[in-house]
Amino acid sequence: MHIPDGFLSPPVAIATGIASAAVIAVALNRTRASLGLRQAPIMGLTTAFVFAAQMINFPVAGGTSGHLLGGALASVVLGNPWAATLAMSTVFIIQSILFADGGITALGANIFNMGLVGIWVGWWLLQPLQQLLGGSRNRLPLAAGIAAALSVVAASVCCAIELAISGTVPLNIALPAMVGVHILIGIGEGVITGGVLTYLVKVRPDLLPGEKPQLQKWLAPVVGVLLISGVLSLFASSWPDGLDSVAEKYGFKDKESAAIENPTPLADYKVKGLEEQPIGTSIAGLLGSAVSFGAAFGIAQLVKPKDV
Repeated sequence: MHIPDGFLSPPVAIATGIASAAVIAVALNRTRASLGLRQAPIMGLTTAFVFAAQMINFPVAGGTSGHLLGGALASVVLGNPWAATLAMSTVFIIQSILFADGGITALGANIFNMGLVGIWVGWWLLQPLQQLLGGSRNRLPLAAGIAAALSVVAASVCCAIELAISGTVPLNIALPAMVGVHILIGIGEGVITGGVLTYLVKVRPDLLPGEKPQLQKWLAPVVGVLLISGVLSLFASSWPDGLDSVAEKYGFKDKESAAIENPTPLADYKVKGLEEQPIGTSIAGLLGSAVSFGAAFGIAQLVKPKDV
């Protein structure tokens, strides 16, 4: 669902950019009280996991693929939608600047759709769903999975509206097309979110809110993130993702343009000079995960209270 340069009009790009920047500023302040020394590594690891997981596109139907957005999952693991906002924004900024995934002019819209809407819709749905399912921690994966699936559909609605307001494609075409394919992608989002949380509830409950993190047991989660970004990413589906598929089907793919030249040597998650080699993707994935962890860890350290 990463919107490239050229799909949004300047007013829409500016408006979503301002909205996202404002929410990030609030998130920096609202997160301050919840982050301590032990929360910073979890925020870094969550951010790195989301980056790595988004490299793996899974096939859905009709030659279309999707990938985890991760907003709902991040808010559950961090126990704070504001902290999740910072984590997800970090991922999208790194993807746009270092890997040319998502346009620089569309960065605000991508943060707004997949970060803010993806996080907050999932967070608002989680509590009533969990209560409806009995309220126990064992029901958390199911409640979060359903919330995550619906959050993807909500994000696709926002994307469709932005495309329509920009004059890229009429709303009566964009809305059903985007929602239709993202219902399928949302199912994948729900399964992955539920699966990750099932693992955490049963195996590593210390990484969930309200528990004391056992940082000495971090080897397995770190190795897992590195395997996802460096190895499993090689098996990502080559089919176009939901937005690309809709753009190709309804004839506005040619509006994509490089409005701002991005000279990054890591474009499309490949290393310049190793574009045709799998090792290039692995290096890009490992580098992206490391940068994501470091950036999120640094933000957590920056905003945490001085006396923690």
